[in-house]
Amino acid sequence: MIIQEFSFGNFRSFKDIQTLNMATAKIKSKQESIDINNVIKSNKIKNISFLKSKAIYGANASGKSNIIKAFVTFIRIIKQSVKDEKILYLVDPFNLSTETENEPSFFQLIFWIDDTRYRYGFELDDEKIYAEWLYAKPGERELPFFIRDNQEIIEIDKTNFSEGDKLVSLFKGKNSENEIFRTNSLFLSTISSLGFGKLSKQLVDNIASIFVINGLGHSGLFSYAGDLLKDAKRKKYIIDFLKYGDTGIEDIDTLDVPDDGISADSEKDNSTESEKDKKRRLIVSTRKKYDENLKFKDDETFPFRIMESEGTLKLFELSPFVFEALKENRPLIIDEFDARFHPLLTKKIIELFNSKQNLNSQLIFITHDTNLLSADFLRRDQIEFVEKDKYGASHLYSLTQFKGIRNTASFEKDYINGKYGAIPFLGDFNKLLNLKNDA
Repeated sequence: MIIQEFSFGNFRSFKDIQTLNMATAKIKSKQESIDINNVIKSNKIKNISFLKSKAIYGANASGKSNIIKAFVTFIRIIKQSVKDEKILYLVDPFNLSTETENEPSFFQLIFWIDDTRYRYGFELDDEKIYAEWLYAKPGERELPFFIRDNQEIIEIDKTNFSEGDKLVSLFKGKNSENEIFRTNSLFLSTISSLGFGKLSKQLVDNIASIFVINGLGHSGLFSYAGDLLKDAKRKKYIIDFLKYGDTGIEDIDTLDVPDDGISADSEKDNSTESEKDKKRRLIVSTRKKYDENLKFKDDETFPFRIMESEGTLKLFELSPFVFEALKENRPLIIDEFDARFHPLLTKKIIELFNSKQNLNSQLIFITHDTNLLSADFLRRDQIEFVEKDKYGASHLYSLTQFKGIRNTASFEKDYINGKYGAIPFLGDFNKLLNLKNDA
């Protein structure tokens, strides 16, 4: 799938509806190669092209991470609303205004599967869904496949979305509290869970295929990367990823070691025989060992999670997502992408997506790395900013919205100097040195 636009509003620090646009603007870059390499052009999709990557900048606490949380909320509710009656707790409105605090939040994704454009979205709060819609554009005209108003389907395309019409027919005249069509479950997700909902399942599966990483360094991501070491192709990619990242690692593998469950100095071991036989997986890294004459002597293995740096651990956790995003043409969205990475490493990973070899995969990332703000590396429409106004509301805007920006301009210098906003207005930190006077 290819993302064209993601819109959301009345969510966390975002009061008004904001749109992250992954369609290209009508601009030309400093170098023609950037307009070729950084852009997705499909023979199946006419008159529109898409960005392979999007960088999002902003001051601390500006609301950048809430864009990632909006994606997470949107995807998780679609995936889980049928089986998890409490999933709507993820919805968190903008609470700094009486205008919005009791209003529903808004989410909408415009995306492409092959040559068909879909527009799917909903409005909801933490208790119920107020509206839901699905439009499709298989040809020149956009068609409403279904429109939902609270618990009623007020419009449905019986020809192009017959599966939806079939479900509506099943529940005609039945109690609106029926467990299959709850006030807190999505119509599209409900159909996708049934055997006849083939198109709905395809749409839900494609949306669910979006990788969103909003926090590296926890056991789930580490375990996921460790599990993929069982696959030869993925293991090679992970090892190469670590090697090319200049980590000094020659190999990485897993070992099954006894899981004692109790520390060695315990007075009594009350574990059963089967518990004593339990194994746990230990991931180990291999490095070269040299003698006093700096000649290679042997390979030395280390417990990976204990001995390796935070940057190496992050590279390990990120590697399978990069692999699968590029291999399977899946969007990848990352918060704090450059944290713990050297700027050159960050740039190289982005270049994987901004390359001719990448046909359809997209990377959206939050960053503070101003080295990337270069007309020699990114198009202007690949650069987005987030700024919070004096009322506490976040706003999302693109570099293309600024008029008169030349392709030869120094984006980095202009950004640091405040030309585009989205920078912190810092106080006089020197006053923090007056500790004795304050005491």
